[in-house]
Amino acid sequence: MNKEKEQKIQELQILEQNLQGVLMQKQAFQMELSEASSAIREVEKSKSEVYKIIGQLMVKKDLKEVKEELKNKEKLLNLRLKNLEKQEEIIAQKANQLKENIFDSSKNKK
Repeated sequence: MNKEKEQKIQELQILEQNLQGVLMQKQAFQMELSEASSAIREVEKSKSEVYKIIGQLMVKKDLKEVKEELKNKEKLLNLRLKNLEKQEEIIAQKANQLKENIFDSSKNKK
């Protein structure tokens, strides 16, 4: 195997590791988004008091304030997810191009 092909394979491995990292981050943000959305639904059902856990304390909070915080968190998470999806797409495209390049160079050598 020639040096150039080895470098391309190493580059592909790095891209795949990066893609795996992005996918793990994306999954974590999706879980967090799901929790925030669920919390918003529960807060909207609540007609009386709302409590928020801060450290080891549970503190009574204003319903509107909690709703606003949760909606802002939801917006931020959606933004981060979109960013990660763009990164995922770019890395996947680069990896696919590199795979094709490696495959084509192997085919041409035979």
